Amino acid sequence: MTGDEAGSRAQRVAVIGGDGIGPEVLREALKVVAAAGVVLEITDYDLGADHFLRTGEVLTDETLDELRGYDAILLGAVGPPVGDNSVPPGTLERGLLLRMRFELDLYVNLRPFTGVPGSIAEGADFVVVRENTEGSYAGEGGFLRKGTPGEVATQGSVNTRFGVERCVRFAFDLARERPARRLTLVHKTNVLTFAGDLWSRAVQDVAQEYPDVAWDYNHVDAACIYLVEQPRRYDVIVTDNLFGDILTDLAGAVSGGIGFAASANLNPDRTGPSMFEPVHGAAHDIAGQGRANPLAAIVSAALMVEHLGHLDAGARIREAVRACIDIGSDSSSAIGDAVAERL
Repeated sequence: MTGDEAGSRAQRVAVIGGDGIGPEVLREALKVVAAAGVVLEITDYDLGADHFLRTGEVLTDETLDELRGYDAILLGAVGPPVGDNSVPPGTLERGLLLRMRFELDLYVNLRPFTGVPGSIAEGADFVVVRENTEGSYAGEGGFLRKGTPGEVATQGSVNTRFGVERCVRFAFDLARERPARRLTLVHKTNVLTFAGDLWSRAVQDVAQEYPDVAWDYNHVDAACIYLVEQPRRYDVIVTDNLFGDILTDLAGAVSGGIGFAASANLNPDRTGPSMFEPVHGAAHDIAGQGRANPLAAIVSAALMVEHLGHLDAGARIREAVRACIDIGSDSSSAIGDAVAERL
């Protein structure tokens, strides 16, 4: 691949290192991207728990408008230390992460999993397509008589035909590109009879346009069992926001650990930038020690450069990561160097 595979200009990437180990793992990811020959114009943004505690701001309208102008966003991790209540629960999740997902229309959360040697999922290779802007995370609900013995709390799940169908269609397109050409809808249709019915009908209708893709259905509780006992049965999983959040954490655990789990928050219509981030948290307990596993961040960066059009570079980064899974180092920089040297 040449440096101009995706065009002559350097593509602009907003980098949000965030908190804890976030800046450390992104440092290694960007080192690897450069080693792969991809030229990016980087702008750093100071956002996260530390920024909120210093300024009282989470994500201003002005900063969000600036982010809209980038080709992609690369995020490390955000959040205060475990047990630190200085940042009210939900402040960063709703004010930063979910706000970017909703306002930038990042409606597909894509998480690939390849079982590392020795893991429960060794030999597995599957992708979870999680609807990213609706469901239980849309914020529908409220309190009645809060703080009294008769308190009532409701939390709805918002599912639109438009939102579900575009996510399902993306999943079928992805399945068609993969060798197995197999898709599994995961939901809880026997209990969530309204949302589940909408998802089922959307999959059945869209499937008519993809006769070359086989599809089936699993209840979410069964899928949790299968991910532990038979992870190689899956190729492309499509599911809603809440189930996708839970399933992908489990998939990360059985595939070798959350330190290997990467993700892409995609705007497939490209009306704005997509955002890429490792699934792990800020891990303040090891921050500054140089021993955070950067592989999830590196694979997230590989997904980013592929989205930007550098397909060969992304594939080479992923292959280099696979070759370095067992290098036996707990040094972030040593792992980053090993992957970069493979390129």
